[in-house]
This record gives sequence, structure tokens and C-alpha cells, in this order.
Amino acid sequence: MAWYAYCITERQAFPELLRHRKPIPMEAVTGIQGNQIFLYPASDLAVIVSEYSPSENLNHQAGVEHARVISDCFKTSTVLPFRFGTVFADDESLRRSIRSNQRQFITNIERLRGKAEMHLKVMLDDCCRNQLHRYAPPGPLPTVGKAYLSNLRESAALQRERQTKARAVTVQMHRMFLPLAEEVSCKRVEPGKMLLDIAHLIDSGGVERYQNKYSSASVLMKDCHMQLSGPWPPYHFVHRLTHHTSPAAAGNGVRPSAHLAASA
Repeated sequence: MAWYAYCITERQAFPELLRHRKPIPMEAVTGIQGNQIFLYPASDLAVIVSEYSPSENLNHQAGVEHARVISDCFKTSTVLPFRFGTVFADDESLRRSIRSNQRQFITNIERLRGKAEMHLKVMLDDCCRNQLHRYAPPGPLPTVGKAYLSNLRESAALQRERQTKARAVTVQMHRMFLPLAEEVSCKRVEPGKMLLDIAHLIDSGGVERYQNKYSSASVLMKDCHMQLSGPWPPYHFVHRLTHHTSPAAAGNGVRPSAHLAASA
């Protein structure tokens, strides 16, 4: 039997597992396409799974359901999320993967116990937008000669300016929120705009305090448009511990589960 995997958690978080060595149904939670969720015991860990058939379509809706299961489990225990689309071909491949990575999984659970992820999206003006027309004249860009080299230098200079501005905003956010850890990415989006995608790891008990800081930051950062979501399971802070050995299907990228990192 193939198993679709959602996340790893501590076995002790589910007292009903203490008397069982085989998977048992998890009540009040359904998986992708309404499938029954099972608690799969694996030494000191438990894997949240559902039965899987290759005929099942792992589409966008399945990605949403995958994230919902993880979030439901996160309400009662520390979780290490699997990538959307992680499938184990049979019981042996599931047990082998957990057994070979058990020490790292337990270390990660201990590190992330009592922690949550807050997610900030910060839209800001591209600091180079008024210079783009000067360095990108109409017509195709040159591919050889001095004009080509000049274009490369100017593009590199603009990129450094963007990185400097993004770094400055990131540092300012860090000072405002003082997270335990952070993951940041930056990309250009619509013309003249940059998007900072910031994940902050915080203590679960500090969510309200974080939200208050966000309200203050929204007032202070008048040149930015900010959006906040969370608390989430710590998607961005799970180490990529294992190799992707036996996926029966590959998932579409669906936020937030597309960022998960405990893939097997």
C-alpha cells in the first residue's frame, strides 16, 4: 500500500499511539480528496499519512488540503512538514526513510517545539525604476562589443542597488520584530516594484505581540505596502534532511506547502 505523507510529529503527542504499533485512524481530520488520515507510528515519531492511489490528481486543491492537514496537526503538536506530493511506495520505504533520518528529525522537533512562523510580504518601489529607461534603450539589447559590456556593467550596478535597498529594509524589519530566525527572498514583480518575502520564526506565545509590532510597522513604513499571515507551521525552518526517494507524483507549487523541507 502506498502512503501519502503530510508531516512528522512526536508520537507522545498522541496518547492513543502508545498502545499501538500499526497505523490507526485520526478522527476529525480528512486528507486530500477526503481520504482518511492515519497516525503511522515510527519509533518515537508519528507520521501523518493517508492511503494513496496513482489515479489521484495532486492538483491545486490537493495542495490546499495538504496544507490544511498540516495546520490542523500544528494546533496540537510540533510538526515537520513534508513537501506537497511526497509519496512512499509501501510500508518498508516509509519506515526506512524515518529510521535513517530519525536523529535529525528529533533534533528538528526539539529545536522547533513551541515555535511558529509568521509570514510578511513587503512591496516596495524599485529603487532603479527611474534609471531603467537610460540603460535599456528601445530595440533589441546588444549581444557583442562595447555596448554589450556596458549593458552588463550597468545591469550589475542596478542589481547591486536593489540588493542594498532590500537588505536595508530587511535589517529594519529584523530590528522591529526581533525574530528568533528569518528567511528572506526578494524579487522584481510588476514594473517598478520589488517584493520582499520574509518568514520570521517566533515563540508561539508571542503571536499577539508580533501582530502589535506589525500594526506599528505598517504605520512607520509609509513607503511600503505590507501583508501579514500566520501563525503557520515552521515551513521555512525545517532543514532539508532527507533525499527524495520514492515520490509517486510531483505536486504543483502551492503556498505555503510548496516551501516545505522535510521531504523524503
